[in-house]
Amino acid sequence: MINTDFLPSRRLALYMARLFVTRSLAVLVALVLVLMMLDLLGESGKILAVEGNGEAELWRYVQLRLPLLMSRFLPFSVLLGTLIAFTALNQHSEVISMKAAGLSAHQILAPLIIASLGVAAVLFVFNETVVVNSARAVNAWTDNEYRPVPPETGVVSNVWLAVGDDLVHADHAAGRGLDFHLEGLTYYRREGGSLTTITEIERAVPRADGDWAFTGLRTYDSGMNLVTEGARGTGLSGVEPSRFLLAKVDPTARDILELREDIAGLDAAGRPSEAARAGWWHKIVAPLSTLLMPLLAAVAAFGLARSGQVLLRAVIGMALGFAYFVADNFALAMGNAGVYPPIVAAWGPFLLFFVIGETVLIRSEE
Repeated sequence: MINTDFLPSRRLALYMARLFVTRSLAVLVALVLVLMMLDLLGESGKILAVEGNGEAELWRYVQLRLPLLMSRFLPFSVLLGTLIAFTALNQHSEVISMKAAGLSAHQILAPLIIASLGVAAVLFVFNETVVVNSARAVNAWTDNEYRPVPPETGVVSNVWLAVGDDLVHADHAAGRGLDFHLEGLTYYRREGGSLTTITEIERAVPRADGDWAFTGLRTYDSGMNLVTEGARGTGLSGVEPSRFLLAKVDPTARDILELREDIAGLDAAGRPSEAARAGWWHKIVAPLSTLLMPLLAAVAAFGLARSGQVLLRAVIGMALGFAYFVADNFALAMGNAGVYPPIVAAWGPFLLFFVIGETVLIRSEE
C-alpha cells in the first residue's frame, strides 16, 4: 500500500501529476517540432540532390528522426515543463497553501517523482524498441548519402577495419551467420607503409573455407598506374564477419541485449570495450534522468512569489538542469575515451546532481 504520509492527498497528487505530465508533453511537442523543422531544412537539400528522391524521402527522414529527437529532448522537456508548472503554482500561492496544510517540500514533490518514474519507464521501452531501429536506419541512410539502402536488420554502416597493414572500408555490413554480407567494400592494400592497390568491391560474402567471395571488382594498381576490372575474386582470408560488426559498436543503434553481446564479443577479441560499457550503463541512466528534473526544478516552487524572485529561481532551476546535461555528456565522453570507469561515467553525474538537488531543496525548505 502507498504510504499516506508520502502522499497525504490522492486528489492533490493526481492534480500535481496531471499538471506535470501535460506541461512536459506540451514543451516536448513544441520543442521537437521546431528542432525537426530546423533539421529538415538543413538536410532537405542533400536528400533531394539524390536522383529519384522526392517528397516521400523527406517524410521518411522526418519519420526516422522524430523518435531520436523525442528521446534526446524528453528529459529537457520534463525540466522545462516542471519549471512552468512550479512557477504557476508559486505565483497563484498554491505552494503556500500546500505548506500551510502541513505538507513538506518532499511531499509536494512526491506525485511528480512518481509520475517521472512512469515517464522514465516509457522512455526506456521507447528507446529499446523504436529509437534503436530509427538510429540504425537513419545512420545507414545518412552514411550512404541518402541513396537507397536495402531494408535489412542489423545494418552497420561506414565501417573501417585494419587487417594487418591493410585497411578495409565497407559502406555497410548486414545480416547474421550465413546471410552476412558487405556492400560497397574498399580494400586498401599496403606494403612497407606504402599504398600498392585500391580495390573497390560491390559485394562480399564469407565462405566456409575462411575466405571471402567478391563480386564486382575494380582495382587500381599504384605501381603500374593501371585500373583493372573483374567479375569475381576472393580475399580477406581468416577475417571473421564478427570483426566488421564489432569494428563500430554504436550504443544508440543497439538495444540493451544486443549491446551486451557486443561487449562480450569485444572482450573475447581482446578489444577495448569501455565505450560500449559506458553506453550500456547510459541506456539505464538516461531515462532515469527524468527523475532528477523535478528535484532540480523544485527551487522555482519554494519562496514567496511577492519577493519578486520567482524568475530568478526559475533561471536557477534551468541552470541546474543545463549543468546536469553538460556534466552527463562530458562524463560519457570521458568514459568513451577510457578516462573514467564506465559505471562512474554513467552514474557519476546522476548521483552528483541528486545530492545537489536535495541540498538546494532542503535549504529552500528551511
